[in-house]
Amino acid sequence: MMAMFRSFVSASTQLRQQQQQPGSGSGSLAAPVENIESQFSCPICLEVYHKPVSIASCAHTFCGECLQPCLQVTSPLCPLCRVPFDPKKVERSSNVEKQLASYKAPCRGCSKKVALVKMRSHIASCSKVQEQIANCPKFIPVVPTSQPIPSNIPNRSTFVCPFCGARNLDQQELVKHCMDNHRNDPNKVVCPVCSAMPWGDPSYKSSNFLQHLLHRHKFSYDTFVDYSIDEEAALQAALALSLAEN
Repeated sequence: MMAMFRSFVSASTQLRQQQQQPGSGSGSLAAPVENIESQFSCPICLEVYHKPVSIASCAHTFCGECLQPCLQVTSPLCPLCRVPFDPKKVERSSNVEKQLASYKAPCRGCSKKVALVKMRSHIASCSKVQEQIANCPKFIPVVPTSQPIPSNIPNRSTFVCPFCGARNLDQQELVKHCMDNHRNDPNKVVCPVCSAMPWGDPSYKSSNFLQHLLHRHKFSYDTFVDYSIDEEAALQAALALSLAEN
């Protein structure tokens, strides 16, 4: 009797685990797991995959467009695990595409169940999401502070192309724009990303701006830099980054 009970419990557990795995047979349409949208989000843009591709060597998946800047360098590294990979062995992830079409998740604004493959377009047109974005505060101190809330903060989110003056480009868009339109431009230009930083020199012109973009600006400074530090500490951080590159 005890053996039969253990067998029943084991079978029930296995069935529950199978139902919770993405793409597991008939359970895929029901999307039983929680936070399923986050399970199918690109590690770079943090949105639901768009035209997903996978790196063969490590099997990590990204949006095709998000991975493009990494494919432009001589020896690319996976943005997630930093393992070297062969750009020729990056393939379209048809399995993930099928799962995106099968699974549904609630919209973060209106809570309507939407197929993951249509989530991006739905969010872009969802009035509830747009309302949330409009009401999002621009600055909230992490902890209570007696210091005044800063004003006139330099724009370090979007930049102007130093070649043609195209505006409102975020860091990834700036890289893609310059690779697509100014790959063979010989002009020396000032890096708009560096010049916006506390240690930036607005008069320094990079001799090879595209290589500078691809190597120096693989990540966002906002992720690692605390702008409350003084200028000396900021200069030390910039020096350390330069030494690491060399």
